[in-house]
Amino acid sequence: MVSVIGEALIDLVREDDAASVAIPGQPPSYRAHPGGSPFNVAVGLARLGRRALLQARLSGDAFGRQLRAHALANGVDLSIAVAAAEPTTLAIVGLDSDGNATYDFYLNGTADWQWTEAELRMAPADTEWFHTGSLASWTQPGAAVIEAHLHAIRDAAAAVVSFDPNIRPLLMPDHPAAVEAIERMVRLSHVVKASSEDLAWLYPGQGIDDVLERWRGLGPVLVVVTDGSRGAHAITAQGDTLTAPARRVNVVDTVGAGDAFMAGLINALSRFKLADNELALDVVREVLDDAMLVAALTVQRAGANPPTAAELAAARPMGLPATDHDGADPLAADPLAADASARPLSPEAGQPAESA
Repeated sequence: MVSVIGEALIDLVREDDAASVAIPGQPPSYRAHPGGSPFNVAVGLARLGRRALLQARLSGDAFGRQLRAHALANGVDLSIAVAAAEPTTLAIVGLDSDGNATYDFYLNGTADWQWTEAELRMAPADTEWFHTGSLASWTQPGAAVIEAHLHAIRDAAAAVVSFDPNIRPLLMPDHPAAVEAIERMVRLSHVVKASSEDLAWLYPGQGIDDVLERWRGLGPVLVVVTDGSRGAHAITAQGDTLTAPARRVNVVDTVGAGDAFMAGLINALSRFKLADNELALDVVREVLDDAMLVAALTVQRAGANPPTAAELAAARPMGLPATDHDGADPLAADPLAADASARPLSPEAGQPAESA
């Protein structure tokens, strides 16, 4: 049983439909898509057959009702979701002149950041895994409440804790404070997953191997960094390292790919005991392969549409061929780079590659 703590928001995605193209001056239309990294992870876990409890603060407005309906339709357990009085958080997604996605967030006073300790204590006592990340894990005032809650869980050795920072540079104006907050969450977690884009912004100029070692020193059992067509890199508490290749697929889009990977990673790791803070390399290889396959299946269809347990089982025996690591293969997926709600980063400068 996995409790996923964090935001459930609406992505308003601009659509250049036929009407807006045909009529000069026609305002653009937008389609509302359920989203938010923790929300997507909960959906991914439920589809993979895990009991996934979504600990989110869901508004009673029209968007909140849409989020509830989508979660329930995908088998997510909403028994401990909070009925929030505040409005739903919105992410406005558009396209710039080069066709790149741009984002604006409407989050002041919205439901996702108003956590109380009593609300977080609603999780069943026998919950075996807690996952958090993205905006809710570093947006105040709720982030402090979530951090304190997970601190108590980790101190009591009551469950496994996992974390995915899912960096949003425009929402993190104080870089040193952001690094400090992320590293505190890494210390509380048994399993940490981040993207190479996250690391490029957090630690400009540092290599992935250096950051893996840095985070290993903070105490996780396993740290994983997804690196696009170069696959995923991992380090264990013992200092053993492994790189798993990406999968060779035809990519429709990468929406929700990172969240699908996270769901696949939790689903695969939950088959093993994280005893004595040790994971054998053959176990790490197995769980990374499974998570990579979940992400690869997701990017082959439009939107945040992760596979079911049956679809994963059908794909697992034959698998998918690994990509070359030179990046030259036109079919090489980039399924593990940040998803459609993530902002491309410049590793050299550690800054957003485009404005939103």
